[in-house]
Amino acid sequence: MAKNKGAAVRYRTIDRCLRDTRRKYGVKELSQACARELTTVYSTPIAVSIRQIYTDLNYIESLEGFGADIQRIRDGKKVYMRYADPEFSIERSPLNNEETDQLRETIQMLNRFKGMPHFEWMEETLSRLEDSFRLTGSKESVIAFEQNTDMKGLEYIKQMFNAIVTKSVLNLRYKSFQSYKPAECEFHPYFLKQYDSRWFVFGLKMPQNEISNFALDCIESISQSIMPYIAQPANLNFNNYFDDVVGVTVTKEPVRHIVIRVSGERYPYIKNKPLHHTQHNYDREMKITIDVRPNKELITMLLSLGSQIEVLEPQEVRDMMREHVRTMNRFYK
Repeated sequence: MAKNKGAAVRYRTIDRCLRDTRRKYGVKELSQACARELTTVYSTPIAVSIRQIYTDLNYIESLEGFGADIQRIRDGKKVYMRYADPEFSIERSPLNNEETDQLRETIQMLNRFKGMPHFEWMEETLSRLEDSFRLTGSKESVIAFEQNTDMKGLEYIKQMFNAIVTKSVLNLRYKSFQSYKPAECEFHPYFLKQYDSRWFVFGLKMPQNEISNFALDCIESISQSIMPYIAQPANLNFNNYFDDVVGVTVTKEPVRHIVIRVSGERYPYIKNKPLHHTQHNYDREMKITIDVRPNKELITMLLSLGSQIEVLEPQEVRDMMREHVRTMNRFYK
C-alpha cells in the first residue's frame, strides 16, 4: 500500500514503464521517469534516488505490495526490467490485506454520513465500493449499477473537479448537438452534476458573463487559461439551485403548479417514486401535483410515461405535451 501520495505516483510510473515494450527501463531510467512525473504532479523539481527505486521494486514484487513477477533482463552491461506477464498491471491486481483493511475503515467512516442531508448518494456509493472490492465476503459481484462507461466526456471529470477545487479558469472548445461547428469560451467552473447518466459542469461563461452549463460529452478539448478566477457569486447556492426544476436546465420561467392525472396501473409507482420532491399525492382522484419550472427535461420525463398520465394544468404545459404528441402522431400514421 502506498504510504503517501509520492509513493503512489512512483508505483504508477514504474508500473507504466514495466508495461512499456517499446523501451528498456533500468533503475536509472525508472528513477528519471519517476522524477519527471513527481515534478509534474507537485510543480517543483523532485529527485528520486536509485536506492528508492530498488525499495519500490521490492515492494511491488512483495506479497504485501502487488505480488508482481518482474524479470531482470541483461542487455550487455545493462540490466533492464519488465513484467513476466505483459498483461500484468498493479492497477488490475487484487487488494492486499493492508489495502483491504484501510478501505474497509474508510467505508466505515463514510457510513456515518448516510442519512444526512445532501448525502443521499452515499448509500449507493458505499454499496458499489463494497461490491467492487468484494469487502462483503462474496467472491462474485452481487449487485449491478446502471452506468455508461463508453460515454464521451468521462475523461474530463477529474480535470473539471480539480479546476473547481483549485479555482482555475479553463478554455473550453465545445460543440452542442444542435450546432454545426464548435465554439470556444473562457469558463470559470463551480459545480459538477450527474443527470440521466450524463455529467454536466456549471460555471461562469465569459465573455457573456452568465451562469451556464456544459454537458461533458459535448466538450471537445480543455486547456488552462491565465485569466484570474472569478469566484462563485455569494447568492448562487448549488444546494438549492435545482430545487425548482427536473434535471439540469434552470430556466427563467416562473414555477408552475402542475396537476397530473395518473392511471390506476401507474399511480402506485409514481406515488412511491415521486417525479419531484414537491410532489403531493391525491389517492382518491389518482392525481399528483408538482411545483416546477417547465423545461425540456420535465417534458421528456412526462412523455416517457406515455398514455399512463395526462397533464391537466396549467394550459401552457398541457399545450407543450399536445404539440409533442401531434408530432409523434405524424410518425405513426
